[in-house]
Amino acid sequence: MMGLIFAKLWSLFCNQEHKVIIVGLDNAGKTTILYQFLMNEVVHTSPTIGSNVEEIVVKNTHFLMWDIGGQESLRSSWNTYYSNTEFIILVVDSIDRERLALTKEELYRMLAHEDLRKAAVLIFANKQDMKGCMTAAEISKYLTLSSIKDHPWHIQSCCALTGEGLCQGLEWMTSRIGVR
Repeated sequence: MMGLIFAKLWSLFCNQEHKVIIVGLDNAGKTTILYQFLMNEVVHTSPTIGSNVEEIVVKNTHFLMWDIGGQESLRSSWNTYYSNTEFIILVVDSIDRERLALTKEELYRMLAHEDLRKAAVLIFANKQDMKGCMTAAEISKYLTLSSIKDHPWHIQSCCALTGEGLCQGLEWMTSRIGVR
């Protein structure tokens, strides 16, 4: 009897969904990353109006991923998605130097929000295949990630089109499950 109860509890724990929000400025590659996770292929995307949501399973860990539109007019509504979020994936366009200050502003606005106080942050430095892109180290320095002390964070170079670097980001997220 005790074994059956333990098995049911273990099953509930293992199949618990972990809420993830995927955010970033428009054209950073958020939707491409979501569908690369889901289907391991590139899909034709158009600007996200509102959100896309998909369940991604990695090593029996279930992530409910919310890809939220990044256009300026939609960013003010990001906070409606924050409740119960365990992970923030911030997608940065590594060739968009002009808007990195805006990305930084949005990142620190999110980190200050009460509903995200326990969220871990994965930053994808996307478009690493593009000539002249900023490295993950350059982006980390510009975003002053080393100053973030109250949220676990990790920055990962990636290319959404090829999938390179995405698995390493997911592995970091799964390693954070149950760590507080």
